[in-house]
Amino acid sequence: MRLAANISLLFCELPLLERFQAAKEAGFHVVEIQFPYKEKIEDLVAAKNSAQVEVCLINVPAGDLMVGGEGLACVPDEKAEFEKALNLCYKYAKALDVKLVNVLPGRCLDPANEYDYLETLKHNLSKAATAFGKHNILVTFEAVNTRDMHGFLIHSSQQMLDIITEVDHDNLKMQFDIYHMQLMDGHVDECIKHHGHMIGHIQFADAPGRGEPGSGNLNFIHIFDDIKYSHYHGYVAAEYKPTTNTHDSFQWMQEHDLTWLETPAVVK
Repeated sequence: MRLAANISLLFCELPLLERFQAAKEAGFHVVEIQFPYKEKIEDLVAAKNSAQVEVCLINVPAGDLMVGGEGLACVPDEKAEFEKALNLCYKYAKALDVKLVNVLPGRCLDPANEYDYLETLKHNLSKAATAFGKHNILVTFEAVNTRDMHGFLIHSSQQMLDIITEVDHDNLKMQFDIYHMQLMDGHVDECIKHHGHMIGHIQFADAPGRGEPGSGNLNFIHIFDDIKYSHYHGYVAAEYKPTTNTHDSFQWMQEHDLTWLETPAVVK
């Protein structure tokens, strides 16, 4: 297992291309990016190579989701746009040599459409899992809390588990965000303990404020132990909004024994 820094939320004091080096200097060998698509591929690759870090994950483009819309992955009328998003994501994923791509399911703003939206999502997840599986890139999908994203279609661990079962694709797993699932389900440790083998990626932030560990109510001594001794084997990514400047938010790295997450990166 490897520790990663989400440079879409961390090091926001700097332009994105400078965050690779900042993450390396802070002790991270691995980074992830939510949506890298505003930057040129060659510039991202140059920044990655210069810092000698690995990029483990990027999100598939999500249309208008981040500005309040329904997004792409679950919307029946957006299947063609979702396929274009997969193609664009693959270009970035291949260039950056990522190991995982994450699909944000999106919103269903009219509950009457929920069945059709769920069927569309399952269809699109299967399509994505097949397409990226040909290139040995794992596909994950993520549940998001409905406080931060009203109407988000997939918002619980059980929903993710149900979809994994229904889609039944060996290249599809759930992205488990500790912050989102704590707000919606609580007892995040139980899901990690019992379903670690169905998780493809883990992200963490404290709750309820989504700050760094120690800024909220979660017991990260127990959470990190639960991850360490679970059947999960993947990246563990710090995806939080620092309550202070990014460098001052890293006190948790000294307070917890994370040597089990410190395998050096293999930079190609």
